[in-house]
Amino acid sequence: MANILTNRWHLNRRTMLQGMGASIALPFLDAMVPRAAAAVNRPTRLAFVYVPNGMNMSQWYPDATGPGFRFSKTLKPLEKHRDDILVLSGLAQRAGTPGRDGAGDHARANATYLTGVRARKTAGSDIRLGISIDQVAANKIGHLTRLPSLELSCDRARQSGRCDSGYSCAYQYNLSWASATTPMAPESSPRLAFDRLFGSGDESKDPKKRARDHAYTGSILDFVMEDAKRLQKNLGATDRRKLEEYLTAVRDVEVRIENSSKFDQSLSVADRRKAISEGEDFADHVRMMFELMTLAFQTDTTRIATFLMAHDGSDRSYPIIGVRDAHHRISHHGRDREKLGRIAKIDHYHVGLFAEFVEKLKSTPDGNDRLIDNCMISYGSGLADGDRHDHHNLPLILAGRGGGSIRTGQHVKVSAHTPMSNLHLSMLDRLGVKEQRFADSTGRLEVIGSTQPKRQLRI
Repeated sequence: MANILTNRWHLNRRTMLQGMGASIALPFLDAMVPRAAAAVNRPTRLAFVYVPNGMNMSQWYPDATGPGFRFSKTLKPLEKHRDDILVLSGLAQRAGTPGRDGAGDHARANATYLTGVRARKTAGSDIRLGISIDQVAANKIGHLTRLPSLELSCDRARQSGRCDSGYSCAYQYNLSWASATTPMAPESSPRLAFDRLFGSGDESKDPKKRARDHAYTGSILDFVMEDAKRLQKNLGATDRRKLEEYLTAVRDVEVRIENSSKFDQSLSVADRRKAISEGEDFADHVRMMFELMTLAFQTDTTRIATFLMAHDGSDRSYPIIGVRDAHHRISHHGRDREKLGRIAKIDHYHVGLFAEFVEKLKSTPDGNDRLIDNCMISYGSGLADGDRHDHHNLPLILAGRGGGSIRTGQHVKVSAHTPMSNLHLSMLDRLGVKEQRFADSTGRLEVIGSTQPKRQLRI
């Protein structure tokens, strides 16, 4: 156990359980609160969750603005979380519109979503976009955590090749950009994402060799349990319970990953597709990634994450909910009622998976708060109506209270074509990252609440 106790009752918040090359960060415990502190203000976390191909907008937005709105059919899974979410309408990504670039709205939807910048239309190596909002934050506060940021996807990353209407695949398969020319490749394997979070593997190894290693090494908890037992002797009853619950959660995720071969990067593309087609569809994949995001935030391993549930233009089908049509193809519905009904089913299904994530964040303690209280989780798409390829009035949910700075429990409609960059600039404020402008921003989105911080000690 490295640097466990600074005195008998005070635990360093950067403590790691260690053993045999493995390491596990700890959740926030009472023993981490300095003796002189009356209260502790936990850090605010930021995440962006992306879903593709727009929505059936007639079933997306609530019937009214303000706090008394009724949930639409699509948003119904979030109804029990009313007090912890904010529905936003009216925001736009103007850089996603065709202009002189013509076709390629799916590539632009992904590319502009977090950058607010028009992508250079090229299928070659001369890609050019802009830094994404998550990486602006990571450049300023990423040094405070072991991982500056975490990038996840259900699709394997692609950095080259021709995809949508002459745009490089790099635009379509990456949400996060470190610079105008450098995408942050997301991790699509739950096992490799787990390794990155808990340090149980050597990232320089070939994925096939790492997969073979896992068959022999067993659980990561086996390596750190001796360290955990030593720590528990010094903890109070409440902290012991928190630690036990946390380690159980880590093991549960690990078991689910071990039991699923669908997303193993050591498999061939053909074998992975076969495993997925014979399995339940991608719900297991999404749930594992949400669990890993929760653990990363709970342990303060990172405060910034992006998750591409599927790239825009995705032709995934959803047989588990009775939709065998390719998603992208039916998004070009031509106002056909049956196609719109199937799109609404997919939208509702995606929102249901996100609602499970919100529930998990609500049930996870964060000091004296719930983890959701200290999060800002954006959920949405870079297109509104997928048939018209609208880049305005985008569907967006903001979950979490941002450390008490976001007025949740309402539907806020902003002026038409308000840049989404205004929201992103306001989210930076809540992380303590002060920027005058971001991309095409024209101001801050003050309607979501005050950024006045709580007067507590932050550790």
